[in-house]
Amino acid sequence: MSIPAIRATGDAPTPAPTGQRADTPTQRTRPRRKFPLPRPGALFVSPYALFLLVVFAVPLGYTLWISFHRFYFTAPGAEFDAPWVGLRNYQDVFSDPVVLRSFLNIAVFLAINVPLTVVLSLVLASALNAKLPMRSFFRAAYYVPYVTASVALVAVWQFLFGAEGLVNNLLGDLAPDPSWLVNPVLAMPVIAVFVAWKQLGFFVMVYLAALQSVSKELYESAALDGAGRVRSFLSVTVPGVRPATTLVAVYAIITGANLFSEPYLLTGGGGPDHASASPVLVMYQRGIEQGHPDFAAALGVVLVLFVVVLSLLARKLTEKEG
Repeated sequence: MSIPAIRATGDAPTPAPTGQRADTPTQRTRPRRKFPLPRPGALFVSPYALFLLVVFAVPLGYTLWISFHRFYFTAPGAEFDAPWVGLRNYQDVFSDPVVLRSFLNIAVFLAINVPLTVVLSLVLASALNAKLPMRSFFRAAYYVPYVTASVALVAVWQFLFGAEGLVNNLLGDLAPDPSWLVNPVLAMPVIAVFVAWKQLGFFVMVYLAALQSVSKELYESAALDGAGRVRSFLSVTVPGVRPATTLVAVYAIITGANLFSEPYLLTGGGGPDHASASPVLVMYQRGIEQGHPDFAAALGVVLVLFVVVLSLLARKLTEKEG
């Protein structure tokens, strides 16, 4: 005899769909936002992006506008006409012999400074990465010139390479005439060596950080294959720090192309016949001292393009697989 089923009063639970537990509520998909909220990374980056926009992008755009107009410095609040002159300022820039000489000086500077900086900083970083006595002292010693004021370092180099400096006294009759800092041929190489020495500590730290990611097993494998120190350096260290080399080369090009205080202080504003003048120094002389900001703006735009092309070329060469 079958027992009749008793129907329960009240709300009966809805049976769970197939594959879903009965004790869990049915999940509902949230509607997709039309404008999704920014990710946390974008929130952290946004202050610096705003800083770049205000400090770099807006002045660069204003400089570009000035370079196509006849522009003058006036008193605050004064109104003046800034007529459109097209490419006239750029024609003046490319026809000015002082500007052409300044770019030649920077080319000489970069040809000496960038390879010297890359090679010396990598070699010193490899040496300081090894186990040697007083390693912390040497790491700090190489970093001291980088954090020292340029004026103090310039005084030291004037004491060394001045007309009556220590180097000339040691060389005697072999000392160059004119002296190092006023010599049309030697002034720019001396400044290139000075800047390389001053910034060496920073680039050594960059390479030291990069060397920590190079596996020790690679050196052990190279040693088992019979590679010596030089071969291990060329086959393991140099390829292992290639991204750091790109950073060092590009940064050295950017800082070298913006050279100002070193020639201004060491050679008294560019030396004889503008032998050590840089484009930034010429921009200061023409724009601030002589009152031609439109010419200086056009020169600044040309310098930006020059640095971008050199930086891309350096990145292409350093990132090329060896």
